[in-house]
Amino acid sequence: MVTLASISPVHKFDEKRLSSYLSSQGLEDFNSPMLAKQFQGGQSNPTFCLEANNKKYVLRKKPPGKLLPSAHLIEREYKIMSALAETDVPVPVMRHLCEDEKIIGTPFFIMDYLEGRILDDTSLPGDFSAEDRTLIFDSMNESLAHLHNVDFAAVGLSDFGKPQNYIGRQIDRWSKQFDAAKTDPMPAMDALMEWLPQNRPEQDEISIAHGDFRMGNLILHPNQPKVIAVLDWELSTLGHPLADLAYNSMPYSLPHDGTSLNGLVGLDIKEQGIPSLESYVAAYARRTNRDAIPEFKFFLAFSCFRLASICQGVYARGVQGNASSENAIEVGEKAPRLASIGWDIAQSM
Repeated sequence: MVTLASISPVHKFDEKRLSSYLSSQGLEDFNSPMLAKQFQGGQSNPTFCLEANNKKYVLRKKPPGKLLPSAHLIEREYKIMSALAETDVPVPVMRHLCEDEKIIGTPFFIMDYLEGRILDDTSLPGDFSAEDRTLIFDSMNESLAHLHNVDFAAVGLSDFGKPQNYIGRQIDRWSKQFDAAKTDPMPAMDALMEWLPQNRPEQDEISIAHGDFRMGNLILHPNQPKVIAVLDWELSTLGHPLADLAYNSMPYSLPHDGTSLNGLVGLDIKEQGIPSLESYVAAYARRTNRDAIPEFKFFLAFSCFRLASICQGVYARGVQGNASSENAIEVGEKAPRLASIGWDIAQSM
């Protein structure tokens, strides 16, 4: 579960100035005294809970310090969640975007706070019944299908990304990001960076791609087994929908061994009420009017490579001292394990 704590020293900002600014922008609740806390557990854009006039809001901002190219684009997060407000995709209500760095040191946006549960462990441990897990996985699957079924042009997102060659561009982007953040040799990652461009699918598809669609980026209803919001849209763009599906399905390839990989391999998923990978993918196919999911293993290998690059970036920020969570070093240790799993999947094709 995500917890709230005092704002860390590296992320502190002038709370009185922020409150005054928000009041001047028409957010009348901030005329009252404001209490600010920081959400713990995120790895990218620092996120805060603001309480004023007995109402709660969420502030999300860029982290301080030198950032990797094209990373932490909170402006894109605000744009896409605003665009999806009238669709079937569950998103919080957007309230305000501030691109003026002088207010709190970086650009930020404000959105409504939603009461609910955020669980980073895909196996959904704890008091869930098997039936609840079945329904939550189905709701997660439905939310992803809703996203990929959105007519992006109709909601004003035609310019949200380059419409062609998403996979090729992603391979290039995350290879460069990995090289920029590399600290130690990682042979499996080197092998993937050579193999992926040579084996990417010829057929291209275009939809809105979330880029980080996983259990930990969903808000579940406080007491019902359903998704009420999808969060963390900073990696979203126009891209290949099957990249999202494979990334969302990646826990089926990762070990359930008590580590931060949060996988399902080794868990009796049938007993737990978790659908098999085959039935999960089939449900998505039905919801998106597909007969089959071709070359799925490629997308799984690609997802492992991409997440390994992201984790390496988190590790690099942790070394620099400006990561948004205290366990950045632990997250960085996932990179070589993910690369090895991805390379094993690639070799099994």
